[in-house]
Amino acid sequence: MRLVTGNDLATGDVVWWTGRDWSRHIADASDAGERAEAIAREEEAARRVNVPYVIEASETPDGPRPAHIKDRIRALGPTVRPDLTLKPADALAGDWVI
Repeated sequence: MRLVTGNDLATGDVVWWTGRDWSRHIADASDAGERAEAIAREEEAARRVNVPYVIEASETPDGPRPAHIKDRIRALGPTVRPDLTLKPADALAGDWVI
């Protein structure tokens, strides 16, 4: 599974490509497959998102789970203020084991 992620231009929030637009919630992300790089280029050129890039993820019953710890942290939200995290449904989202 390949996801496209980046940052919202207005707020700086981490966003995920849903197949039509962008969401702050990784659970809304869709598999971009072979079109992932093209989507990232098109969305950056259209100035809808800042620095989009493609990541690998696995599908779980609770939605996508990024393969790399960096992107798992990005999906959760700030790590210094647990009260500000996005509270994902993925029970393993906070699993820091690489």
